[in-house]
Amino acid sequence: MSTPYPFTALVGQDDLRLALLLNAVSPAVGGVLVRGEKGTAKSTAVRALSALLPEVDVVPGCRFSCAPGAPDPQCPDGPHEAGPGTHRAARMVELPVGASEDRLVGALDIERALAEGVKAFEPGLLADAHRGILYVDEVNLLHDHLVDLLLDAAAMGASYVEREGVSVRHAARFLLVGTMNPEEGELRPQLLDRFGLTVEVAASREPEQRVQVVRRRLAYDDDPEGFAAGWAGEEAGVRERIAAARALLPRVRLGDGALLRIAATCAAFEVDGMRADIVMARTATALAAWAGRTEVLAQDVRRAALLALPHRRRRNPFDAPGLDEDKLDETLDEFGPDEPDDDPEPDGPEGGPEDGGPDGGGGGVPPQGGPEREGPEQQGPEREEPEPGDASPDAPEEPAGAPAGGGREQRAVSAGEPFRTKMLSVPGLGDGAAGRRSRARTEHGRTTGAVRPRGALTKLHLAATVQAAAPHQRARGRSGAGLVVRRDDLRQATREGREGNLVLFVVDASGSMAARQRMGAVKGAVLSLLLDAYQRRDKVGLVTFRGTGAEVALPPTSSVDTAAARLERLPTGGRTPLAAGLLTAHEVLRVERLRDPARRPLMVVVTDGRATGGPEPVKLAGRAAGLHAAAGTASVVVDCETGLVRLGLAGQLAGQLGGSAVTLEELRADAIAGLVKDVQGTNQTRRRAA
Repeated sequence: MSTPYPFTALVGQDDLRLALLLNAVSPAVGGVLVRGEKGTAKSTAVRALSALLPEVDVVPGCRFSCAPGAPDPQCPDGPHEAGPGTHRAARMVELPVGASEDRLVGALDIERALAEGVKAFEPGLLADAHRGILYVDEVNLLHDHLVDLLLDAAAMGASYVEREGVSVRHAARFLLVGTMNPEEGELRPQLLDRFGLTVEVAASREPEQRVQVVRRRLAYDDDPEGFAAGWAGEEAGVRERIAAARALLPRVRLGDGALLRIAATCAAFEVDGMRADIVMARTATALAAWAGRTEVLAQDVRRAALLALPHRRRRNPFDAPGLDEDKLDETLDEFGPDEPDDDPEPDGPEGGPEDGGPDGGGGGVPPQGGPEREGPEQQGPEREEPEPGDASPDAPEEPAGAPAGGGREQRAVSAGEPFRTKMLSVPGLGDGAAGRRSRARTEHGRTTGAVRPRGALTKLHLAATVQAAAPHQRARGRSGAGLVVRRDDLRQATREGREGNLVLFVVDASGSMAARQRMGAVKGAVLSLLLDAYQRRDKVGLVTFRGTGAEVALPPTSSVDTAAARLERLPTGGRTPLAAGLLTAHEVLRVERLRDPARRPLMVVVTDGRATGGPEPVKLAGRAAGLHAAAGTASVVVDCETGLVRLGLAGQLAGQLGGSAVTLEELRADAIAGLVKDVQGTNQTRRRAA
């Protein structure tokens, strides 16, 4: 087994280390979600924490890690007799992104359950993680139903496995840590709320600190054992402090004043539900215990709010997590008198804030050898809001041959207010990843039939199994009331649900679209469709065309908020190279079909249908559209043409694509009710004609 990187050797990342330590002191806090860019020691910190957790006593031979002094009365390996236990280190179990439901919660042998009446249960990762750490890297890439199962088990402290009336339950209490890169997609707000604390991490911009990170990492890679031995004293100190804080935790008093501040803070920031209040109370209590105090102070409440509330402030997928610290301070001052910073010396292990407690920056971790992290607030350049009116006459001419050239570039226009859109779907029955858009064969959904299982049986079709076994009962010598079932009788249920698709937006950003009011409405429509794609678990991509060419503004990704940011910055101007946009989209879809053949695409072309620039632009656009029709790409053209006189060019383009056209007004959910049928019907007619 490789030597983990020492926790106390981590440089910076103070909030991350503190959040992990608080959960080690009080697992009831509810885990940590670590958000940040790649290469910021997220995984390293979690693995390092496992070495600091105290050892656990377990019943010998129990696959579910029952404690000898208080074994689980419903343990599948029980009942356990009283006796001495064995010591082992707390486990850190990793849940891979591609894990199945059975790998997570455990597998029940349906064949033995039906034929022999035996509950043959193979524990999953939730059982392995009991009384340890369950680490989920890239938790935002897990299927939603797996995240639901994971968070349900974390909240209830138990896992339930049910298959066709056969039920198994076992204890599953663990410290849940998830990491994610927001660029690869966000978690739903409902799932974000289930994590107790959230921490944003980013690489330091201080050269001295970056040098310190590199030196320590190189030293560790050269000699892991020797490097870890050099930090053994600091590691032992933190390990003892965790144990002392755990012992002190039941004696920590959460007074009425502190509880009032917690409730007032949650109310002031308008968080949904009561989970935030409960998590803040547990976090503030853990902070006091970590500092060696038996009383929760205002500073504990403030620090708890900074860890527990930012991710609960999001109102839509495009909101960035965050908390207004000035408002937080005003709320705390209003509902409680200021408390002195020079608290009396705590009666627990090591010092309070002065020695690295909650306000000491390191969460009580021994001071590091490098310079202290100043933690300046990271801010980008101030953004200039576009003013109402026409585009600036001083906008520079674009260079010849530039992808977005061909005319004067106008400043980006802000998107209009998003709205609820009609559902656009891909016709037919797919086999893609679970989602909420198009019909597909899935593991979850309504049962539509039964087939012979290929490999392990996962979803039993009970009626079909009984029907297959019934004619053979006399030949099999059945004498009792039970049904004699053989493996050949088992039938796998086929189910139909919904899949996520690849929604590729092809947006006309040419001069014909450049009127500010018009482009604002177009961006609002695309933003609305992006929000719809987020809710339906789609991947999205963005192709724009203007001037003399087209560009892939955003390759297909699960990060819908990144697409929204790119859309917001999209400039307009120049000619309308419609053919270039369609050909670029065709190439993007060709590559994606090779990468993920099960994910079906839906192309949404946002244009007024005009094609200008170059020789025979209309003819070239028709040929490019024919490529998509030949490939069977489901397409929708959002007609952005306005005015009393309309040429209907977008409708003609939709016909060439073999798709359907819809105006901006018809795109709204409260407009024409037959939009989905129109989209599907047009594509089905095209396929029958082919």
